[in-house]
Amino acid sequence: MSIKDIAPLRRGRPPIEAAESHAKILDAVFELLQERSVRDLTMEAVAKRAGVGKPTLYKWWPTKASLVLAMFKERIAVALPPPSVGTAEEAIRDAARALIGPLNGQLGKVLSELIAEGQSEPAILRELFDKHIRGHEEADAADIERGKKSGELASDVDPQLIIDAVFGAIFYRLLFRTSPLTEEFSDKLVRQVFRGARARPGESPSRSKARRDRPRAKARHESS
Repeated sequence: MSIKDIAPLRRGRPPIEAAESHAKILDAVFELLQERSVRDLTMEAVAKRAGVGKPTLYKWWPTKASLVLAMFKERIAVALPPPSVGTAEEAIRDAARALIGPLNGQLGKVLSELIAEGQSEPAILRELFDKHIRGHEEADAADIERGKKSGELASDVDPQLIIDAVFGAIFYRLLFRTSPLTEEFSDKLVRQVFRGARARPGESPSRSKARRDRPRAKARHESS
């Protein structure tokens, strides 16, 4: 028998077993975080609940934070909504409404605890924003820009300020619990914010304004 005839040794668990262990671990994190906070969660408790060894946890997730963020992504994060075909105000209203239910449940609990943990571990906040919030902000900004081009919104509206005004207020209520977080609140909030962002009578859409400005810029360049 030659060396070529010898089958290579297989290292690690078969893919199916690995997938099952992965799912059990994330399920264990989800269940444990209904009973305790992110701060009180331990890798030992996760391993015991999932029925795996601690080395298995650390092989896939080097820290508790990375494990919780993985569970957050696969079990409770809010998916990006499909592209909106309504007005910008309707799109932001729907995006805000979509958060209310989850924020009053496990999503809100874990999210607020991750934000708290992120005060001493900035890497948690960076990953939370980059992987779970940035995409929503970009979609919201695109809807607001669409509203500017259609003439629904004023041409000088800053999309980031609208996003901050709406979703910042929602997260303020989530973190400080000053008042109930309801769809009625989010609807009133969006109406109030957009009332000050609507295009003024006689104002042209931002796209038309940009076209009018181009010849002026060219004339200034030629006269210099």
